[in-house]
Amino acid sequence: MKNNKNVLIGIAIVSTVAILFSACRKINEATDLGGGLIPPIDNIKTFETFLEIETDNKLFNDSNKVYYSDAQALGYIGSDPEFGSTHADGYFNISYPNYMINPFVKSDSVVAIDSVILSLSYGGYYGDTNSLQTVRVYEIAQNAGFDDTTLFKYGHADFLTTGGELGSKTFQVKNIDDSILHIRKRDTTKLANIIRIPLTNLLGDRFKNYDTTNTANGAYRSDSIFKTLFRGLAVKADQSGNALVYFNPSDNAKSKLTIYYQVKRNGLIDTTSVDFVHATGGQANIINRTPGGGWNTYLANAGSNDDQVYLQSVPGSYALLKIPGLDTFGNSVIHRAEIIATPIRSSQDDIFKQPQAIFLDRVNAAGDTVSTFDSDMNLSNNYTNFTYDITSFGGLLKTDSTYRFNISRYVQHIVTRKNTNYPLRLYTPVRTFVYSPAYNAINQMYITDQPAYGRVVLAGGSYLNPAKRLRLRIVYSKL
Repeated sequence: MKNNKNVLIGIAIVSTVAILFSACRKINEATDLGGGLIPPIDNIKTFETFLEIETDNKLFNDSNKVYYSDAQALGYIGSDPEFGSTHADGYFNISYPNYMINPFVKSDSVVAIDSVILSLSYGGYYGDTNSLQTVRVYEIAQNAGFDDTTLFKYGHADFLTTGGELGSKTFQVKNIDDSILHIRKRDTTKLANIIRIPLTNLLGDRFKNYDTTNTANGAYRSDSIFKTLFRGLAVKADQSGNALVYFNPSDNAKSKLTIYYQVKRNGLIDTTSVDFVHATGGQANIINRTPGGGWNTYLANAGSNDDQVYLQSVPGSYALLKIPGLDTFGNSVIHRAEIIATPIRSSQDDIFKQPQAIFLDRVNAAGDTVSTFDSDMNLSNNYTNFTYDITSFGGLLKTDSTYRFNISRYVQHIVTRKNTNYPLRLYTPVRTFVYSPAYNAINQMYITDQPAYGRVVLAGGSYLNPAKRLRLRIVYSKL
C-alpha cells in the first residue's frame, strides 16, 4: 500500500508539472507568436482596444497580365451608380490541331460550307442578368502587335482588326446556361453553358482554300504559317447592356471555331466539320473602367481619411491604410490584432455583388514594393507562386458581414521589436506579385479567378458610425 501511495504521489507531481509546463507553453505561444490563444477580456490582465485607421481611396495601376488559361470578361456595364462603367473585350488566336493534314482533303471535293460557328465556353456572369448583350466578332489584323509570346495587361490598348464584322450575337445573360439541342444530320447533342456565335460562311470558304504546301498559302503545314494567314479573333462587346459574362478560350472542349461543310465522297454528299482551337499562347482581355458615382467623387477629393472605401476587382481600385496609433502603442503581449472592415449598403448592391475575396499587403516607404505578412498568412513558397491560409489570415466575408484580417504577429513585432509600421494596401486582385521577407523572394499569389468581378463599399476610417469604421482591434496584456 505504501508503494502504491508513493506511485500515486509521483504521478500527481508529474501531472502537475506537465500542466504547468503546458500553461507556460501556451503563454509563450501567445507571446512569441502573437495570436492563436485569446484569454477572456477582464480589463485587469487582458484588455481590448481599437485603433483608428486612416483610409484613402486610390486608382489601382494594375500590372496584371492575362495568362493562357485565364477566364476572360466580356460585356458592358453602363449604369453602375456607385462605380461608373466597364467595357471588356476578348482576343485570342486559334490553331489547327493536326498540321500536315488538310481537313478539307481536296478543296474541289467540298460541295458547300454549311455554317461557321464560334463557340465560347461560358463560365458565369457579373451584373444584371436581365440585360441584353450584343457581341461582335472580327479578325485581328496582322499589324496589330498581337502575338503568341507576349502576355498583355488588362489595360492594354485595343488591338487593330481587319475587314468587316465576321458575325454577331445578341443574348439575354440569364438564358446562357439553358440547354439547347444541337442537331446535325445524324447527330443530336445537348449543349449547355456555351455562347454560340454564327459567323459568315466566307470565312469557311477562305479556310477551305488553304493547303499543306510550304508556301504562303500553306496554313495547314505549320502553326507559324497559319498565324501569318489568320492572326486571331477579336470578340468585342457593344456599349449596351449592364453585365459581364465570362468565357475561357482555352477550354478546347467548348471553345472553338467550327466549320460545318458538305463534301462529295464516292458520289455521295456527306456532312462533316473541322474545329480550330486556342491551343497556344496569344490571348488578351482588354478591360476599361470609367470611374463614376461615389467612387469618382472620392478619387477626386483631396482628403486622406475618407469615410467610405470603394473597392472593385482589377483593373479597379484600392485603399491605402495607415495606423498611426501603432507607433506609440506600449510594449504588450498581443493576443489578437485584426483589421475589421464592414460593408455598407450601396446602390444596386443586389445586382453588383461583392468580390470573391479581398486582399491585404503592406507598402514600403518608396511605394514601389509590396510585402506579405509571412507569419500571419502561414505563407508557403511553391516556386511558381506563393500560397496562404485565407481562412486564418482573412479576406472572405464572414457570417457577421465583416471582413477581418489577422495581423497579430505583425503588430506584435511592431510593439516589441519596433519594426516599421508600414502603410497597408486593401484591394481585390486576380493575382498579385508580392515580396516575402521570409523567403527573400518575389512571387505571385492567386486571390480570385475572374477579372472585373465584384465591388463593395466599406465604412472608412472616418465613417459617421464608429462601430462600423474600418479599424484595428487589439486584444492584449500589459508587460
